[in-house]
Amino acid sequence: MSRRPPTDPQSSGPAGPRYVLAVDLGGTRFRAALVDEAGGIAHACAIDSPAATGIQASWDEIDADEWWRGLQVLSDTLARQAGADFDAIAALAICGVTRTQVFVDALGAPVRPAITWRDTRTAGDVAQWLAAMPADHPEAPQINAFHPWARVAWLLRVEPQHAARVRVVLEPKDYLNFRLTGHAASDTVSMARLAAAARPQGPAPDLLTAVGADPGWVPPLLDPLAIVGPVQPGLPGSLARLAGRGVVACSNDTWAAVAGLGALRPGYAYNISGTTEVFGAVGAEPVLAEGLMTVNWGNGNHQIGGPGQNGADTIAWLLPLLGGVARFGDSRAGDMSAVSHATNALLNAPRDPQPALFLPYLQGERVPYWDPQLRGAFIGLNRRHGPGDLAWAVLEGVAFLNRTVLQRAEAALGKPVAEIRFGGGAASNPHWCQVKADICERPVVVGQADQPGVIGAAAAAWAALGRYGSFAQAQATLARPAHRYDPDATRRNAYHRLYAQFRAAEAALTPVSHALASLRLP
Repeated sequence: MSRRPPTDPQSSGPAGPRYVLAVDLGGTRFRAALVDEAGGIAHACAIDSPAATGIQASWDEIDADEWWRGLQVLSDTLARQAGADFDAIAALAICGVTRTQVFVDALGAPVRPAITWRDTRTAGDVAQWLAAMPADHPEAPQINAFHPWARVAWLLRVEPQHAARVRVVLEPKDYLNFRLTGHAASDTVSMARLAAAARPQGPAPDLLTAVGADPGWVPPLLDPLAIVGPVQPGLPGSLARLAGRGVVACSNDTWAAVAGLGALRPGYAYNISGTTEVFGAVGAEPVLAEGLMTVNWGNGNHQIGGPGQNGADTIAWLLPLLGGVARFGDSRAGDMSAVSHATNALLNAPRDPQPALFLPYLQGERVPYWDPQLRGAFIGLNRRHGPGDLAWAVLEGVAFLNRTVLQRAEAALGKPVAEIRFGGGAASNPHWCQVKADICERPVVVGQADQPGVIGAAAAAWAALGRYGSFAQAQATLARPAHRYDPDATRRNAYHRLYAQFRAAEAALTPVSHALASLRLP
């Protein structure tokens, strides 16, 4: 297994480089498209992402080779659609879900199923494990049940037979890049947390060594715009036609989606709402804020914010409970058009003057609370409340959480953002766009592309090929705004009062959430 990427990419096909193959491995959908250098999508297809499994309630795992088989299906589908255009691909870039570990052995095979971003198996143990580590290590305060170090520690303690075989830890898109090129590498953004844990601090050992792992498990880290290597010959199906094309390191799906929204530049906030909710702001300097992640996203851009557990998926959870699945399709299958249609039907009904509140913590929460034991709740229900009132409460609850993150980010940056660039499945719903604008009190701008991750991956690929003078220029060209939602000043006072009650409910119900999370009925 080679782990040193070459520096001489080959990236032009026999028909001339007219497209890049941009791939977005999401939590719900797996997408691929041929994108030209102006951001036009010539051919596209999508399939469901592999379903997760888990032998215990807190486990969430996926066979990494399911992602590889999915990439083959997407490639073969595009090849049939595109015909000769498929041979005009200049390079490939894959973005994907993050906080997911693929443990790979010396032969390049996963030693066990990947542990995904939803997994909370270490929640009850990570504090105890961390107490035995060097207390002054700068990464220690960042560690929780979702941190890659916690998953490494679990593997060493619970599955030592698997840990003994590990040679490198990869993210899902890194594993696909490895299967394409034979080179194991990651990027400086996606692997930032595990890399930080692997750095020693003074005379004390690094956190990987301290827990019994090898710091060499961290792969070589590349700039997201660097080339991992060329596609190797002899791959199955249509992938064989891509031999010699350069594979760009790219980064996680958040980074790519923010770039695809045109928000990976200082002064902008971003919000990607799909299976999960990702919210933050971009500044020119690194800053710190309680509960928010600060990550160097390259080229003088630093994000402050990060991923949450609860986004558009909360309304997809609600609809089956209210009968929406029968009328508008299976919202749980990731059909966001069906979700939007069903949601609009609920929101168009008359609303009760007394609002209900919703705490959106159906799967615990990452940013800004990092608490896997938080739980959701409807509060203030009365006999007049109907399905529409519950739907409004869900939309507003997610937006109130956005406001908390935005307030902390802007306070750290020392100034407000100009606007919020909004993408993902929820961005197709005008009601949700307006609610976010009203509650966050910032303009919300939605792009033309309904899948910004694909556009962001394409921007990375074209920038890596040197078609643009800078990554910012690539974003400005490929990310095209479509709709702008300005805050409605008439709702400001009401939402101020409702937000205060949302925060009070969070504080009051957190102990109840913790108690309920530990209960098990016989």
